[in-house]
Amino acid sequence: MGATSAIAAIPFRNTRGPAAKAAGAGQVDGLDSYAIGPKLRAMRLHRSMGLVHLGKQTGLSPGLLSKLETGKLYPTLPTLLRIARVFGVGLDHFFNTANGSSATTTRHEERLRFPEKMGASGVAYLYECLNRAAPESKLTVFLAQFESENGRAPAHHHAGCEVIYLLEGRLQLKIGLDEYLLEEGDSIQFDASNQHSYRRIGNRPCSAILIQSK
Repeated sequence: MGATSAIAAIPFRNTRGPAAKAAGAGQVDGLDSYAIGPKLRAMRLHRSMGLVHLGKQTGLSPGLLSKLETGKLYPTLPTLLRIARVFGVGLDHFFNTANGSSATTTRHEERLRFPEKMGASGVAYLYECLNRAAPESKLTVFLAQFESENGRAPAHHHAGCEVIYLLEGRLQLKIGLDEYLLEEGDSIQFDASNQHSYRRIGNRPCSAILIQSK
């Protein structure tokens, strides 16, 4: 394993028995009860996201992510934070074993803003997850702010359907070969398994609520 992976994760050690304890395995003792790996896998599958896609979003290798999900490695906190940001959850999600209430609240100051693609320059839009506190929800809700009118977001697709409600500005949406122009207050629903992309029209600020089913 390369140097990057060594920093990103802690090797799993058997924490049971005198031999394991003599080897200093106590550094990860007790983490099993939090089921960090299964939680990572569940969130990824809820988004219908492959390991390669998640790797591009986090800058981590698919092989490392696979070992984290299967419990062969434990992520360091900085690594876990990189993954958590992609899914719009806090670190507390991985260390909370209580069932909690069926209602969740996402405070304004808790929201994090991300570009469409991590590490890219000249992005077409920025987004914030509005229901980051409910990662098991069947819906993901985003506040998107569309940037320069000169750039169209790369076409993409995902499972489920998508609803867009335009809060302000004008937005051109391309679904397959068809194009739609949304004005302030307009909304649209479509099958998100079709390739689609967005582009702001004009100089006015442009933002929208995006709702995606998982």
